[in-house]
Amino acid sequence: MAQSGFSRIRSFRSQLNGSDAKIADYILTHEAATKTMTIQEMADATGLSTATISRFVKRVGYNSFREFSLSLAIIVPNNNTFFGEISEGDDRKAIVQKVFSGAENALASTLDISDKENFATAAAWIVAARKVGFFGIGGSSIVAFNAYHKFLRTPIDSFQHPDYDIQVMQAVRMNADDVAVVISHSGRNHDTLAVMQHLQAHGVKIIAITAFPNSELAKNSDLVLASAAEEVNIRSESMSSLIAQLTIVDTLFTLVGVQMGDQTAAVVDEIRQAIEQTRR
Repeated sequence: MAQSGFSRIRSFRSQLNGSDAKIADYILTHEAATKTMTIQEMADATGLSTATISRFVKRVGYNSFREFSLSLAIIVPNNNTFFGEISEGDDRKAIVQKVFSGAENALASTLDISDKENFATAAAWIVAARKVGFFGIGGSSIVAFNAYHKFLRTPIDSFQHPDYDIQVMQAVRMNADDVAVVISHSGRNHDTLAVMQHLQAHGVKIIAITAFPNSELAKNSDLVLASAAEEVNIRSESMSSLIAQLTIVDTLFTLVGVQMGDQTAAVVDEIRQAIEQTRR
């Protein structure tokens, strides 16, 4: 299921300012009207130039105004519950349905905005790296640990640790032959950005996994794998983003595993045999 343009704008809204914020706010408050507007009509309605509208469209991830306009026509069940917003009157059945729908929609939306070439490039960098570090603070450390757990099944020399100080020490021991996968839902966590700065200082290639492709982390990374996000109330947006980011990691692992073929199979077999011995 493709992501509605309105949903994508909401996911970008907190990162926009100036003319971009003005355009976004106009579109979100005039949904019915903007669905059929031409670029000139939107420019007239917002008091801006067509060039400014065109730049906005590209900033939120579309190649052209036509592509953007078509995305506004995509019908989703309910924009306010697209990511499973919980209301006070919801019963248990409705809550369960919304949580699962939120995860499903996050995956579909992430796939919609993903750049398949970026996945291919990230996998190639990981395969060629001397070693690979997975970095994340707080909730993002769950994704980082999952990545480390997955990549233990490949010949890749990888590492991960949840402690910030140790992450800093790991970062300063990396070099230009290494790759760092840095995970942050917001892309603005101060500790994560500090780790990123150490990685940059040592020439490490940085792959960012974040829901905010205009964040400081994304802007300072060599490559970005974006997950979809949208503000919701009780169930934090990062919950759906977490599902999407875990799937991004699974995709990377699968691409690397397939690329390394027999080497991966040999590691998997050896690990499986070792674990089986603990179950006797």
